[in-house]
Formats: sequence, structure tokens, C-alpha cells
Amino acid sequence: MTVLTAAESRELDRITIEENGVPSLGLMENAAHRVDEVLAQNFQPLDKQKVAILCGKGNNGGDGLTLARILCGRVAKLYVIMAGDPGELSPDAKVNYDRLREECRQLVPSREIPGKLRERREVTVVVDAILGTGAKGEPHGRILDLIRAVREFPEAKVVSIDVPSGLNGGGECVHADITVTFTAPKVEHYLAPNAQEFVGRLIVSQIGIPPQIVSSQLEVSDPRDFTPLFAPRKRDANKGDFGHVLVVGGAPGKTGAAAMAGLAALRTGAGLVTVSCSDPSRLAPELMTEPFGEFTLERKTVLAIGPGLGMQRELLARLMKEATVPVVIDADGLNSIAGTDFRGRGLETVLTPHPGEMARLLGRPVEDRVTDARSFAQERNVCLVLKGNRTLVALPSGQVFINMSGTPAMATGGTGDILTGMVSGIIAQFPRRIDIAVRAAVWLHGRAGELGAEELTEQCLIATDLLHYLPRAIREIA
Repeated sequence: MTVLTAAESRELDRITIEENGVPSLGLMENAAHRVDEVLAQNFQPLDKQKVAILCGKGNNGGDGLTLARILCGRVAKLYVIMAGDPGELSPDAKVNYDRLREECRQLVPSREIPGKLRERREVTVVVDAILGTGAKGEPHGRILDLIRAVREFPEAKVVSIDVPSGLNGGGECVHADITVTFTAPKVEHYLAPNAQEFVGRLIVSQIGIPPQIVSSQLEVSDPRDFTPLFAPRKRDANKGDFGHVLVVGGAPGKTGAAAMAGLAALRTGAGLVTVSCSDPSRLAPELMTEPFGEFTLERKTVLAIGPGLGMQRELLARLMKEATVPVVIDADGLNSIAGTDFRGRGLETVLTPHPGEMARLLGRPVEDRVTDARSFAQERNVCLVLKGNRTLVALPSGQVFINMSGTPAMATGGTGDILTGMVSGIIAQFPRRIDIAVRAAVWLHGRAGELGAEELTEQCLIATDLLHYLPRAIREIA
């Protein structure tokens, strides 16, 4: 599913208006009608509802003013509360303000919230039309007052137009029950801080933007894309058909990391897994071993390097020169290439940093997750998995996928090692479909965590539990 940035949304509006001849007021009218339809579907009987529409000064406020004109006479009570005077409205919003005053003379927009609304808790539905996706920075002044005013109607349901106001500003934000957006989801719906808490149920409606012009290099990863990877195997299959993963890591005191990565590679379906670590006594009996630092790349089809490795800059440099198979780099493997001019071999080089490791790779803190992930993947010619809430998978082509699975329960030692093994194990089986294999591993990893947290609680989940719940996650998409 395509996801749009604010700049992409503005460009789509411009093309629709200037090149396709659709008037901007027509788009605003369509947007208001789509919100009206959502209200009618979700708050029956509509003629019994007491609705307050909070309108900002821009086109988002214009959507609210247009909605007020549509609702006038169709609801029990209607209040329009403004962020500013009519002269402060955007041109399109001002047109709809004038039309509202002309067609609904009994409705008087107000800059203040009438006291009786607070006293009687009279409002049943609040429509948030204060700020749209174009707003930048923390809200302040009258805008902030309106955002805070939404909380003064605790018994009312809140419907936000486009995005909950304040969502992308880093300050106070409207807490929506439903968000109605247009054309496609916006990046804020998924990646803004606390988006999962404030967006509520997201409804995407169409307002006349030609679908053929809607494109973006940002998408939500769809689990249905992974189904072909888990089709039944051929009856005469053998272990050699499913790849051989070599895990290099597990320095003294950290062999558990390599052990978990190796077991995860096996559990996701790799035919053979060898682990090169300092203490093979902790390994599962299904795993083969080679001495730490004395491994061979012969007959290996995927190299996973980093779990529990320790700093090994020379080793990493040598392996990247010698390896001719897909390579997955995590943990200390990433720290060992940080600050170098490292470049990968496209999709065959997969990096899986958490935010701290990503900061070391960049040489600065992560500022914009999508932009930083995309730029790094393109400039360094790698497939980048930027871990965290809503993990991103950035391809060297510039395409970025947002992963929707996962849970805070996975904030525990070893889950990254499990992911390294899962990525490696699926790539071993599908070396020509690395982009889908990586996305599948990331989604299954998060989904197994969700299933585990449901049964074990967020506090009790540990890394190896993910492998227990992995089969259930696979069955959901197979």
C-alpha cells in the first residue's frame, strides 16, 4: 500500500488542479463529503448527534467549514469553532466560510467555545479540522488552545480530518477515534511519535485525485506478498535445496548470540547452518560448527556476521572482499564497518542496525528515519533494515517499506540475533528474491513477538520464544 509524504500530497494536488483541470474547491468539497459519509456510517442516527467542528486557518480548516455547510440542518446541534478571524483564512477556506454564512444563516462560527458546551457536555462528536499534514513544528497560541479543547469533551467521539492535529509537530496532539485521510495514507499515520495511539481507526477515501498519478517510493509491507515463499515444498526436496548459512560471531562470553542466530536460520527453513563461535558447547545439536576465526566460505550460500562477534574490522574487511554470496551484517559486524567507506553489493548486502548502530554508521544521530534509511541504502548500495517501532526496510533502489508488526515485548536481549538468523535462513532458500525474503523475515519476526506477548505478556517474552510462535505467524500468511 502506497504511503505519501506531505510534499508528495501537495504535488498530487497541484497536478490534479493544474494539469487535470479539477478545481481546488472541488477537491475540498469532495473531502468534506467523504467525512460526512464516515460520520453517517459511524454515528447513527446522525440527526441525533451534537457536532462541534474545530477549524484551523488553512485548507484543513476549509474542509471543516465545508463539512459544516453539508451537515447544517442534518444534525441535532452544530457548532463551528474557529482558530482565527475570517480574514486569516486561506483563500479556499475563506470561500467556504462565506458560503457557510450565506447558506446557513442560523449558524454563527465562533472563536470561543460556548460555555454551555462544557457545562452540559453537550457535544457527542468532535471533528478535528485544525491542522493538516502540511503543518510544521509544535502547535502554539490559538491552535494549541483548540487542540487542548478537544479534551474538554471526554464523552464525545473524535474524528480527525487527514491527520490528528499536532501529530507531526512533536508537541500536544488530538487523540482521534477515527482519522479520515484522502487518496492514500500519509507517513505521519505510521511513523509519527505515538501514531498508533493517536490516529485511531484510519479510513482512506478518494476525492478525485487520478489514481494513475499516485506513486511513491514509500509503502506499507503487505504480508500477502510473502505467501509464495511458504508454498509446499517438492516431495523430492533435500537439504541441499534450501541453502547453507554460515553464522560468524559468538566471541568469548557472547556465544549465545551466535547460537540464537543459527537456530533461527534453521527454524526459518535453511537446509544447513554452520556456526563459527568460541564455544560450540552451547549450540543446538542440529547446528554444525567451525572454530572461531577459522571458518571457510566453501559451499556456504549465505554469510551472517556479527552476533556476539566483538570489534573485528580486519575480519569484516576481508570477508567483504572474499564473500561472493549474500551477506547479512548485524551487531558488532555493523560497528566494525562504522566510520569506513564500506559499500555493499546491492540486495546481496543486508544491514540490520538498531537506532544506535545506525547513528554510528551515519556518524550522527538519526534525524528522519525514512530519509536517512533511504539515503544510506542508496549511497552505500545495501539493503538496510532499520529496526525499531515500525521497522523500515530500505532497498538500494530508494524504495522503503514500513513494517507493521512488532511489540514493545521484543525490547529484550537477543531478539536482534533472532532476526539476523531469520533473514539469513529465508535468503538461503530464496537467494533471487532477497527483497521479499528480508521483508518476510522482518514481518514474521514482529508477528511472532505479537503472538508471544499475547500469551506470555510483554514482560515475560524472551528472544527464543519468538521461534516457538514463528510457525503460527507463518500459518497466517501461508
